[in-house]
Amino acid sequence: MRIWDVPIDCLCRNHLLGEHRELHAIWNILIKKKKGFSKHPETLRWRGKLKALYLKHEAIVREMKKRGYQHRSSLNKKLAKGKAQQYEFWQSKEAQKIILKRKCRQCGV
Repeated sequence: MRIWDVPIDCLCRNHLLGEHRELHAIWNILIKKKKGFSKHPETLRWRGKLKALYLKHEAIVREMKKRGYQHRSSLNKKLAKGKAQQYEFWQSKEAQKIILKRKCRQCGV
C-alpha cells in the first residue's frame, strides 16, 4: 500500500492506476473506520488529512482523463475534512524517485 509523493504525470500506467486503487482503499479505511490496514504506515500518514487525500485523488483523476482513461469512482467532497496538504512522507521525495526509477523503467522520474 503506497501513495507516491512524486509528480503524478511521471507515473506509468500501472503505477497511476495502482495509486488510484490504493487511494480509494485508504479513503474507505479512514471514512468507514475499517480495521484492515488501519495501522499501516501509509494509512496512518493520511489520518486527519482527508482533504489532502481528496485533492490527491482529483489530481490523479485529471491525469487519468488526460491520458484518455475513464473514471467512475468519485469521492464525496463533503467528507474531505482536515489538512489540505500532506507534509508527512514515508521517505523523502528524492528517495522515492530513486526507488521508483529502480522499480519501473516506464515511470518518468
